[in-house]
Amino acid sequence: MRGAGAGQGARAMAAGGRGWFRALALGVSFLKCLLIPAYYSTDFEVHRNWLAITHSLPLSQWYYEATSEWTLDYPPFFAWFEYALSHIAKYFDPQMLVVENLNYASRATVFFQRLSVILTDSLFIYAVHECCRCINGKRAAKDILEKPTFILAVLLLWNFGLLIVDHIHFQYNGFLFGLMLLSVARLCQKRYLEGALLFAVLLHFKHIYIYVAPAYGIYLLRSYCFTANNADGSVKWRSFSFLHVTLLGLIVCLVSALSLGPFLVLGQLPQVISRLFPFKRGLCHAYWAPNFWALYNAMDKALTILGLKCNFLDGTKIPKASMTGGLVQEFQHTVLPSVTPLATLICTFIAILPSVFCLWFKPQGPRGFLQCLVLCALSSFMFGWHVHEKAILLAILPLSLLSIQRAKDAGIYLILATTGHFSLFPLLFTPPELPIKILLMLLFTVYSFSSLKSLFRREKPLLNWLETIYLIQLVPLEIFCEVIFPLTPWKQRFPFVPLLLTSVYCALGITYAWLKLYVSVLTERTSVRQKAE
Repeated sequence: MRGAGAGQGARAMAAGGRGWFRALALGVSFLKCLLIPAYYSTDFEVHRNWLAITHSLPLSQWYYEATSEWTLDYPPFFAWFEYALSHIAKYFDPQMLVVENLNYASRATVFFQRLSVILTDSLFIYAVHECCRCINGKRAAKDILEKPTFILAVLLLWNFGLLIVDHIHFQYNGFLFGLMLLSVARLCQKRYLEGALLFAVLLHFKHIYIYVAPAYGIYLLRSYCFTANNADGSVKWRSFSFLHVTLLGLIVCLVSALSLGPFLVLGQLPQVISRLFPFKRGLCHAYWAPNFWALYNAMDKALTILGLKCNFLDGTKIPKASMTGGLVQEFQHTVLPSVTPLATLICTFIAILPSVFCLWFKPQGPRGFLQCLVLCALSSFMFGWHVHEKAILLAILPLSLLSIQRAKDAGIYLILATTGHFSLFPLLFTPPELPIKILLMLLFTVYSFSSLKSLFRREKPLLNWLETIYLIQLVPLEIFCEVIFPLTPWKQRFPFVPLLLTSVYCALGITYAWLKLYVSVLTERTSVRQKAE
């Protein structure tokens, strides 16, 4: 994504993109409507409860209400978003807005909440359109199906992970990712203040995006606060603009004041912070996210079994608690050292440091920013505290923008997207959703491989033989977890095995993609195309 190429991309979208883009957007919206009757998770009750809290209670009680275990733990802007939705929800079924109506799910309630996700996805659709306008138009193709803008639109609008997480499992990630992608598009268009404002607002909608804040901070400092570079690409220190820093600071302060100010006045800021960062929840979610800690936990379990077999450990002193099922809980490792929140913070900081270093000392423009953003997201996913498996989308979606630019990035995208999407399968565990998730995953994966292979057909293969074998093995893994294992006697004694195998196997692929992207970024030569000195 380059500034020069952005004009070509915009012209391509203006010339003939409105028809096909509108068709893609309408098509995926129609699919989302078909998924309204599908299974929904406990997140559905989470958001219904938040509707009730914000509608029925005064502001001073929002972050104290605990009738339900699903307490309000998103930043204030999202709470106000729920408040706004609640005033529409009352016309569908006012009973859903009663705090005491736990697990309330009338047909009108289901329809309203599903519809609210679909309609708010309009922001995501607009953001994808803006991202397509930023695409470098050098790889022009006569066939619309082979145009980079068309491929990117499909990879984003029809993203498998976003479809199942939002429109089956149930969440509001679409419009949040819309804010993120729109901020990325504005930065690529050199509309820095708009990009900064959008990202600041996003942080106060959902704080998980703090994972990628270092990429935004360094890129804005490097590209906006310093207005020129030397001939070798290094920063020209004399070009520092105090005005630009002041403007960015004002944006951050004003957005933060608007979001947190009312709770600061009420003296409730510590309570809000404690809800947003609940470190007592434990290292891992009930289902292990496929990251470094999944491998760490698996190694601890393997060493525990080995220690019991060899009589190195006393079986009576080993806790029976398991991290593979049940409610979220604190957990002490048996053999390996237990991990603290501070340890995960240090690991995450060390992991993102090289990417931030490259963004500052090896500037590559918008593409370098996207690389850093993806690496920050992946590093936080790999080493963060209590990471949810759904957080992998924070890396997959922006990597889509890089995948249509270079064959090397396309190969990494195929590994990360295929593995990351497969790791979301356990979220949909009901039999009726089994064919849906397999079919949607197959359609998206086949399209991703075929379109990117066609786009880079004049270059070497996107995957080597070892990477191909690894991805193919996901098929027998799924057959074992969904078909064979439930028929064995192990199901009653070791019900966690499918989750364990899925998490550990996918962790290997995601770790590999993370390392491969890092190697690519660290060994890449610096582009000297910089701003005018």
